[in-house]
Parts: sequence; structure tokens; C-alpha cells
Amino acid sequence: MAKANPVEIQKHLKGVDYPADKQTLIKHAKKQGADRELLSILEQLPENEEYDNPTDLNKAIGDIV
Repeated sequence: MAKANPVEIQKHLKGVDYPADKQTLIKHAKKQGADRELLSILEQLPENEEYDNPTDLNKAIGDIV
């Protein structure tokens, strides 16, 4: 899997209300036209976690890719 680009991730999550959980992020990214690779990365996030802001999300994604 390619390295996640934080700028691309946030581009597809623009306007999401934080804190946000995994399912909220995936749903929002789909609406914003995220590609399969980005959605695959988001699907690897842990269940029952909430991300308070884009920085927290980018850190979590960095831990899984």
C-alpha cells in the first residue's frame, strides 16, 4: 500500500465535523469522491476510536500505513 498523503486525506475530509469516528470519516470521504486506496486506509482505523482533529487522524493513519 502506498504511503498516505496527509494533504490528500484532508482534502477528502474537508468539512467533516470533529470529533469524528471511523464510520463518519469513511462516509464523508465517499461523499467527497475519495478513491479506493484512501477508503482502504480509513477502513483500517480501529473501531470505537474518535479523532478530535485532523492531526489526531493523521497520526493514527501514520501508525497503520
